[in-house]
Amino acid sequence: MKSNLIVICCFFAGILCGMFGGEELAAYCTKLPTWLLYALIIQVGLNIGSNGEMGAMLRSVRLSSLLLPLFTILGTLLFSAIASVLLKTWNVYDCMAVGSGFAYYSLSSLLIVQFKEASAGIEIATQLGTIALLANIIREMMALFGAPVYASLFGKFAPVSVAGINSMDVCLPVISRYSGKGIVPIAIIHGIILEISVPLLISLFCKL
Repeated sequence: MKSNLIVICCFFAGILCGMFGGEELAAYCTKLPTWLLYALIIQVGLNIGSNGEMGAMLRSVRLSSLLLPLFTILGTLLFSAIASVLLKTWNVYDCMAVGSGFAYYSLSSLLIVQFKEASAGIEIATQLGTIALLANIIREMMALFGAPVYASLFGKFAPVSVAGINSMDVCLPVISRYSGKGIVPIAIIHGIILEISVPLLISLFCKL
């Protein structure tokens, strides 16, 4: 919860800086998102590579369990496409790009702005990036606070799916508590696969 509030505060601080910082600050920030993106991708690789139990986790997961991230991706994209019917301003590909963040609000919003700016302009790209930021923060919070409800109504895999990429870190304690410790390896693999898919899917939908 605290980390989410920090992200939201930083977001509004950026708006204020943009309003009062002038053109010099805007010019300085033009290349900054690209370098931040590189840093985030390096961080993803470090997290995966530094996990000493990765081999053991991979051996303990059955092939059928790998269907869970696939269903998470398909379900998220389906409901994102349905949302485009209600959100007339954005087409189906824009909505699916937002959904492809899978609760990875920091990377997804940055990627959407980067990929969408070339075709739609900075204003439209920023608007869509803001929607992605808020939508994915809300998804993470829904996963954190709704885990017991999802587990009791829809089974032990539901909290993992709702958590998106956060099933391997932020939401892992609540998943372990309400879905059982036996699901932890599946939750971690689920998060890793989704994390890899985020830049691929966002890049695809932003270019369509």
